[in-house]
Amino acid sequence: MYPNLYYVFKDLFGVEWRGLSFLNTFGLLVAISFLIAARILSLELKRKERAGLLLPREEMVTIGKPASIIDLLSNGLMGFVFGYKLIGMFFFKPDYLNAQEFIFSKEGSFAGGLLFGLILAGIKWYEKNKQKLNQPERRIVRIRPHDRIGDIVVLGLIFGILGSKLFDNLEHWDDFIQHPLESILSPGGLTFYGGLILATIAILIYANKKEITIKHLVDAAAPALMIAYAVGRLGCQLSGDGDWGIYNSAYVNDATGKIILAKPNDFDSALNRNASYFLEGKVTENYQKIYVTDRVYSKLNEVPHYSIKGPGFLPVWLFAYNYPQNVNKDGILIPGNTEEHNRVLPSPVFPTPFYETIICVLLFFILWLTRKSIKAPYCMFGLYLLLNGAERLMIECMRVNRPYSILGIRSTQAQFIAVLLMIAGAVMMWVAHVKHKKTSVQNIEQ
Repeated sequence: MYPNLYYVFKDLFGVEWRGLSFLNTFGLLVAISFLIAARILSLELKRKERAGLLLPREEMVTIGKPASIIDLLSNGLMGFVFGYKLIGMFFFKPDYLNAQEFIFSKEGSFAGGLLFGLILAGIKWYEKNKQKLNQPERRIVRIRPHDRIGDIVVLGLIFGILGSKLFDNLEHWDDFIQHPLESILSPGGLTFYGGLILATIAILIYANKKEITIKHLVDAAAPALMIAYAVGRLGCQLSGDGDWGIYNSAYVNDATGKIILAKPNDFDSALNRNASYFLEGKVTENYQKIYVTDRVYSKLNEVPHYSIKGPGFLPVWLFAYNYPQNVNKDGILIPGNTEEHNRVLPSPVFPTPFYETIICVLLFFILWLTRKSIKAPYCMFGLYLLLNGAERLMIECMRVNRPYSILGIRSTQAQFIAVLLMIAGAVMMWVAHVKHKKTSVQNIEQ
């Protein structure tokens, strides 16, 4: 696993640059997913603009003003914080702090902060000075919807992360109460649907304020959302952030952590050998128990598992993976490994994040190839909701989340939301089709 870029460079290039440890692999893949989504959304918005479905908006702006004190101070402060931590991470990080703890500590490099602060303030002054006029002017400019991609992406990122953390902590409330700071600052623990819901609300409010036609915006966003989710799940797989599936009892770990085919009773032996992990979420090290996982069960025979042996021509990790050196630090110690992330799951699980990446890439191509033939507004977004909900409902059968009793039905948070999305998507498609057909008939009669 690659919990951060330090492990990527160590594995691929054989170098140990500790400063890279503050760049989490999952965060990097999420950033890449937003960039890809922004590009896809931009292409779709431009296509709808050419078709006359989305129109520009005129706004009054002031140009030619020099950089204000607020501009310089805000850029300088941003640069100072960035340089203080970045330079400090590379050259002055104490050994007793990991990268995440260092970022939220008072440690850093004052000289590095001052240097970056002056650079960013200088860049801002130079940009404003290039455009400065003797007399600032107020002009009317036409801003097209695709020009607002940057604002939409930033809103999606901020409210997506807030929503993801909010829903994850609600789903794991007991763990949040016991470890509030660790839960909030953890690089893992992000619930996709929470991010989708909160980010959608924020973007719709913004779009309404900027007079962007909602029905065409959400249809344009459908393929972008699907591919962004696929790339984000790849980040889950590469970092090992805990979104893996249930145990595959057709395989077990050997003494070195390598995955091998299980013999009769091998899986039960692995459960008994690591009973405290499965029953308490703890492992015994140096004569004391250490909390390592929230996957706990009241009895060993309640540990969920399927026994599925993969065909020999495919790699074993497609069916059973134990996520060595995962970012969550979940599992038992890897013999002889002294790295910060040095744990491996005691039994292999189904790598469901990778399954979701493959499925959602295929679903993206379905949406992308059908987008021009679907004419009814809201129908494309309805199809996205239907496909996304069906995919998540299916994959939840292989994952373990805490169930709730909803209207007498035991269901996980994700399963409940997935069913609601499928229903909403189907209803949206039907209503959109009926309304579009009715409008088309009226236009023909006129």
